[in-house]
Amino acid sequence: MSATSKIEWTDATWNPVRGCTKVSPGCAHCYAETFSERFRGVPGHPYEQGFDLRLVPEKLTDPIKWTTPKTIFVNSMSDLFHEGVPDEYIVRVVRVMELANWHIYQVLTKRSERLLHLLDTKLDFVKNCSHIWWGVSVEDRKHGLKRIAHLKAAQVPVRFLSIEPLIEHVGRLSLNGLHWVIVGGESGPGARPMKPLWVKSIRDQCRSANVPFFFKQWGGVRKKEFGRELDGRTYDAFPNIVAQDVQPRHYREAAVASFQPVAQLGACV
Repeated sequence: MSATSKIEWTDATWNPVRGCTKVSPGCAHCYAETFSERFRGVPGHPYEQGFDLRLVPEKLTDPIKWTTPKTIFVNSMSDLFHEGVPDEYIVRVVRVMELANWHIYQVLTKRSERLLHLLDTKLDFVKNCSHIWWGVSVEDRKHGLKRIAHLKAAQVPVRFLSIEPLIEHVGRLSLNGLHWVIVGGESGPGARPMKPLWVKSIRDQCRSANVPFFFKQWGGVRKKEFGRELDGRTYDAFPNIVAQDVQPRHYREAAVASFQPVAQLGACV
């Protein structure tokens, strides 16, 4: 787990899975792949295998040990619902999120069909967990709109969209049943431009639907030059966050020592 993150909408990252494969145009200039491949072949480095998909079970219980409540982006360097990640491993990851409920977890995927299927089956034990936020990526209409439909069909308390990188005008969105929208442009070498009209349309739709709107960045090859102001202001809205008490030390130590990932650890309240 990284105790800090440069991602504007989260506090920290947790990567019990590393690596991924491309599934849609939004993956074309993946920052995680670019970062990981820099270290391919470096002995002992966490990304010695580059961006190859792999499980990292030694990271599973990290959130239980972390005592300061944080918003945590789950698998910033992968996709929890990648077809190469076994169902039972996904269950283990989600069991940790269920147990360490003093954090907020932001789970983001492009594999929305698998997200919906597992939330209806093997992950149904977290359907009432409001500290776990489930989101899908949206980069265009062709790939993004069907992901939104899958997410809205999931019976969970908090659903969000990460519309980044926004590479075309997505038109009218159905925002009912959604609780947060993030928008951002692509950054880095080869970044595809994002038009202000596209961003303003989404902002205005969020305003009309009373959905919190977060504008992350304009992006570009040198993203710092363009910043993240929209019409002279920043947009930093979040869903309501209900803080939970951190469990005492003896409880957390016992949980780590005896953690049974597929055992019933108790329902969320």
